Amino acid sequence: MKNRLPVVSLLLSAVIVAATLLLLQGAGTEQSESSGKELRAVSAFASIEDESQRSAAIFRETGKVLQHPRCINCHPAGERPLQGDDGRPHMPRVERGLGGTGVAGMRCIGCHASENFDPAGVPGHTPWRLAPASMGWEGKSLSEICQQLKDSERNGGKSLKEVVEHMAEDGLVGWAWHPGQGRTPPPGSQERLGELFQAWADSGAVCP
Repeated sequence: MKNRLPVVSLLLSAVIVAATLLLLQGAGTEQSESSGKELRAVSAFASIEDESQRSAAIFRETGKVLQHPRCINCHPAGERPLQGDDGRPHMPRVERGLGGTGVAGMRCIGCHASENFDPAGVPGHTPWRLAPASMGWEGKSLSEICQQLKDSERNGGKSLKEVVEHMAEDGLVGWAWHPGQGRTPPPGSQERLGELFQAWADSGAVCP
């Protein structure tokens, strides 16, 4: 029995060390994945000397938000909104309707109030509506979305300045960072997104 005690002790020590290493590895992976989801500041692109390349790189960074479910769900390719982090078709079955606010008898405001109703998992904001049909992003590349944003005939009639203002100040855009239970917000903040869009515009609004 006396001879077995040191062996047992060594085995226990080995198990504890192995478990500690696994925990540290997991923590490192989690931290790495989290860092990859951050929305970088404009200053992170200052080392790119070529202005066109810097502009395109900045827009690629905004893609972390533009191609996030919180944005894509309201910019569907068809007439039906999407929902959830998995971008599933909206249930109950509703359609865009006039002004993106639903059709008669199935208006958005019938369920979506001025604030999130977390007990039922229903998001809310005033107004609550889909983006114009011409601004459907679902299934498009980031480069295609970029060209669309610059085209006043496909971006809701906005100038580049108004596009920047929309991203930086629009309340419905800002809702994406406060989506309520069951929905993941995009990385960063609306303020950071606005700064990136302004820097993109100032550097020539180059598409990747």
